[in-house]
Amino acid sequence: MVGVTDSAVKRDKNAILGIALVSALTFGSSGIAAKPLISAGLEPVHVVWLRIAGAALVMSPLAWRHRALVRERPALLAGFALLGIVGVQAFYFAALSRIPVGVALLVEYLSPVVILGWVRFVRGRAVTVRAALGAVLAVAGLACVVEVWAGLGFDSLGLAFALCAACCQAGYFLLVDQGRPDGRGEPDPIGLIVYGFLIGTALLTVLVRPWNMDFAVLKGSADLGTTPVPALLLLAYLVLVATVFAYATGVVSVRGLSAPVAGVVACLEAVVAVTLGWFLLGEHLSAPQLVGGAMVLAGAFVAQTTAPARAKDQDAVAIPDLY
Repeated sequence: MVGVTDSAVKRDKNAILGIALVSALTFGSSGIAAKPLISAGLEPVHVVWLRIAGAALVMSPLAWRHRALVRERPALLAGFALLGIVGVQAFYFAALSRIPVGVALLVEYLSPVVILGWVRFVRGRAVTVRAALGAVLAVAGLACVVEVWAGLGFDSLGLAFALCAACCQAGYFLLVDQGRPDGRGEPDPIGLIVYGFLIGTALLTVLVRPWNMDFAVLKGSADLGTTPVPALLLLAYLVLVATVFAYATGVVSVRGLSAPVAGVVACLEAVVAVTLGWFLLGEHLSAPQLVGGAMVLAGAFVAQTTAPARAKDQDAVAIPDLY
């Protein structure tokens, strides 16, 4: 009986791991669908609006079930919408309009390093040696990715947008971390996502005025590398697969995986983005850049999953699970 139970548990864990891999694959492919739409003539913020509004429309039937969140955690919902949804995606899409998709996502993976910097230099709290080494490794890897020896091999504004995306992501998780001691526990992630999209759509609608969008672009095709693809098909993939399906599978997997395992799987998003960008968009990276990308992911993972060296060390800080 014990053997049967152990076997069932193992199958469940393998299934959850498979779901996590699918989530990473779909999340990592979002930029591949968005970049052709931007190249076809849509503004990056308009593509972000289409993605968020489409996801909000699909997931809106779940809003009533989680309506208590609006009353119980309004600050968290606002922070998630502004930083975790609008800020991250707007800056990421703005970045990939100027630099390769894989590079933009690798730079965004510096968010654990941003959190460490905030904790150490703004809060004045100590961090573990392991976390500091992870940060150094990630920054050194970024130097290779952007080819600093060549005076930056990529558009500087695009890199700045990607760094802003990393800062928005770090800001959201710092907000979550500050909200944990209130005794109310973690909010339901599905409710957080649904209202994040709804509030994010409202914010972006006011800011970007989507009625001024060139909707004619959606009637034509966009070039996925050298292959013309219907723009509406790319948009449908971006909304239904790379957003709704990706978030849903991500919630299921994070609930069933430990933080270190979830962190490793999440790092595959960048690998997927680099690989798809290489084969579908022709965005080739040099050998030093690939090595640098591996260093960024390794450093981010170390910084993200670090823990205090000793339980009695009250000043050491652990980085929350970010993805």
